[in-house]
Amino acid sequence: MSDTPNTDTDRETRADYNSLNTDAMQWLSALVALIGLYIVASPFILESTEAAIWNDTLVGTAIFLTAGYNFVRLSRDRLASVGIASLAVLLGLWALISPSFIEMGSSELATGTAISGAAVALISAYNAYANNKADTPEQTRARA
Repeated sequence: MSDTPNTDTDRETRADYNSLNTDAMQWLSALVALIGLYIVASPFILESTEAAIWNDTLVGTAIFLTAGYNFVRLSRDRLASVGIASLAVLLGLWALISPSFIEMGSSELATGTAISGAAVALISAYNAYANNKADTPEQTRARA
């Protein structure tokens, strides 16, 4: 036996080499989708203006759809779409700063929208980063 490591056989035997735990990523996508639903529902629960209703309904629906799309991709043992996750990041950033530009009607709605937007942006950014760095399922095992 040689003391020099054989990287080719190590790569083939290591299940965690550039693989992605799609179950964890699937749960993160589901969490983002649920946050999107909260953004949609919050102006109807809390005091809000018409502009806030439109903003939160459109942004929350878009977040729900983008996260749902990646959830479905991950449930089929495929990697999440980095472009779609990046779009969710941008939508989350808009939800974060939108209370500065749109009269929300109540401070509770403004705070909830901003916190939800920050959570969406952070989780989606991690999802995009992890899926961008992972090998495709055809090259390695997708589930860890």
